[in-house]
Amino acid sequence: MALIVQKYGGTSMGSVERIQHVAAKVAGFIARGDQVVVVVSAMSGETDRLTKMAREINPRGSKREYDQILATGEQVTISLLALALETQGVKARSYTGWQVPIHTDAAHQKARIQKIDPERLMADCRLGIVPVVAGFQGLTGEGSVTTLGRGGSDTTGVALAAALKADECQIYTDVDGVYTTDPRVEPKARRLDRITFEEMLELASLGSKVLQIRSVEFAGKYKVPLRVLSTFKDGPGTLITLEEHHVEDPLISGIAFNRDEAQLTVTGVPDRPGIAAAILGPVGEANVEVDMIVQNVAADGTTDFTFTVHKNDYDRGLELMQGIAAELGAKGVRGATDIAKVSVVGVGMRSHAGIASQMFKALAAAGINIRMISTSEIKISVVIEEMYLELAVRTLHKAFGLDIATV
Repeated sequence: MALIVQKYGGTSMGSVERIQHVAAKVAGFIARGDQVVVVVSAMSGETDRLTKMAREINPRGSKREYDQILATGEQVTISLLALALETQGVKARSYTGWQVPIHTDAAHQKARIQKIDPERLMADCRLGIVPVVAGFQGLTGEGSVTTLGRGGSDTTGVALAAALKADECQIYTDVDGVYTTDPRVEPKARRLDRITFEEMLELASLGSKVLQIRSVEFAGKYKVPLRVLSTFKDGPGTLITLEEHHVEDPLISGIAFNRDEAQLTVTGVPDRPGIAAAILGPVGEANVEVDMIVQNVAADGTTDFTFTVHKNDYDRGLELMQGIAAELGAKGVRGATDIAKVSVVGVGMRSHAGIASQMFKALAAAGINIRMISTSEIKISVVIEEMYLELAVRTLHKAFGLDIATV
């Protein structure tokens, strides 16, 4: 008998028929003797609908009141699933985040979990009752409802698994696991049986939408075995686990990409100490997140300072840079929104040389020019023209043998 935390996303809970399907799946685990705690999201599109209504009434309203509204989406699905489980002959009890309780800080709309009291849920499990918990929400010390940010139900599932010392946390979604890249871009992409927490964290941060970044961080920190599965298709899914569980890691586990990049360059900046802080300090104060950074020093004692931001922050970043360039006596500011980032990720990089060279040669052979390069211990990212993104993904996928099933 295993204790399993299962999380079902908005697509899985998108209709009465799908909720009944989820209930049947949970009942199957109960029938084989497992203890199950379920975490659910709101129905697909419901959070957007609630947000839209709130903005129509008051676009700059209190974040506390927004959280009160948004948390109601999951309150509907937990009750519907509990009712559906009853029709399967399974005892169930629904819980909002504050009924568990799940304690968070007071950062409304992006709250972080501080503590979970699992006693009520454990007591239910001992009595053969399936707790159905609302994801995405919690409670401050002052009694205010909070939400954890988009994708927060994944984090709720992992956090509950850690608190309950569950044998596994299963994330059910509309894909049957983690793939070597997006199958919509490369049809030869294949599902991975296993991937490390580190690799999954990199893939999530680089644009893979399978799991929320914070949920992977949480799972790695508390060593919670995490499995991604499909609600609608039976299969083993992908297990996200510790690196030492691998007998021999492949060089590269996946190719990630992000179309939402924009590039800013301040040209002809005087090359002196403190220039980077003078440029990036105001950017950080404006809450604009910087991704990749490159600095090129010229022979005339000036430097070109280039960095990337999210496309949504491009206009604000460009305006900031124009003001900063004038203050610093720089020659000017250039920008581009027609770029994309492509990354190769794999723990095998630690013990194998030549990965970067292989990547750059493959892109060059395909006629793809590299604008920027960034590396870490298990990742290499390049910025290229957006028009070449899909070609780059397919080229690298083939170059690293990811479309060939391992034996």
